Amino acid sequence: MAKNVLKPMPAASSERWSSALRHPSFVIGALLTLALLLSALLSLFWTPWPVYEVELALKLQTPSLAHWLGTDPLGRDVVSLLLVGSRNSIAVGVIAVGMGLSMGTALGLLAATRGGWMDEVIMRLADFTFAFPAILSAIMLTAVFGAGIGNSIIAIGIFNIPTFARISRASAKSILAREYVLAARACGKGRWRITLEHVLPNILPVLIVQATIQFAIAILAEAALSYLGLGTQPPQPSWGRMLSEAQTLLFQAPRLAVFPGLAIALAVMGLNLLGDGLRDILDPRLSRRR
Repeated sequence: MAKNVLKPMPAASSERWSSALRHPSFVIGALLTLALLLSALLSLFWTPWPVYEVELALKLQTPSLAHWLGTDPLGRDVVSLLLVGSRNSIAVGVIAVGMGLSMGTALGLLAATRGGWMDEVIMRLADFTFAFPAILSAIMLTAVFGAGIGNSIIAIGIFNIPTFARISRASAKSILAREYVLAARACGKGRWRITLEHVLPNILPVLIVQATIQFAIAILAEAALSYLGLGTQPPQPSWGRMLSEAQTLLFQAPRLAVFPGLAIALAVMGLNLLGDGLRDILDPRLSRRR
């Protein structure tokens, strides 16, 4: 007669969660990232003032109870512009990083598992893509198809592909040399089954950490492209374009440049701190080396 064996509760996840709450970089980064996400979510349902209505009679007002951060040269509320701008930054980051993560990981795993000429071709293509940064790619796409947020997403996504391809290839090669993978091969498992069951789950933490870092880079790239007039187009608000519009008013209303610049800095810092914290939590060996 079979005995009922009580299985112990998994303590690894609870210990990892408690260590995460004690990690200052993770906590600060998570709070800043959560604030960014909540701002974007809030802008879907509510903004203090309509962002597309121009009120020239209210232009360049200083902060007040009605307009907490003042108004811009067109009389639009700065808080409302910042909230909607966060939505655009997140949209660009999610799509561009998602594109780079999916395609780059697939190419990296293909290069690691196939090897030979396939590995060489994929890595040389990655080297070639690195020669075209996101801003340069966006300029080329703009010259052909015109300016717009879609071209910015494509340019940033293409820039992310070789990054994830290289990371996933290097991580997969180290996993493929492990003993349990060799045992799986001896048991008759195929190449792609080993990749899906053993390689991908083990390199996923590395990819998650890199995704947070690339997300911050994507926000910076989108802001730079919008600043140059190649990204988000009027009348859609963008942090980068807010900086561009404020540069002629630096001595008259410097706050118009300070607030979007501060939003970009806090968003990027939050994602970088979150990635740094996740790296230490998911791989404790790194924190012990410091």
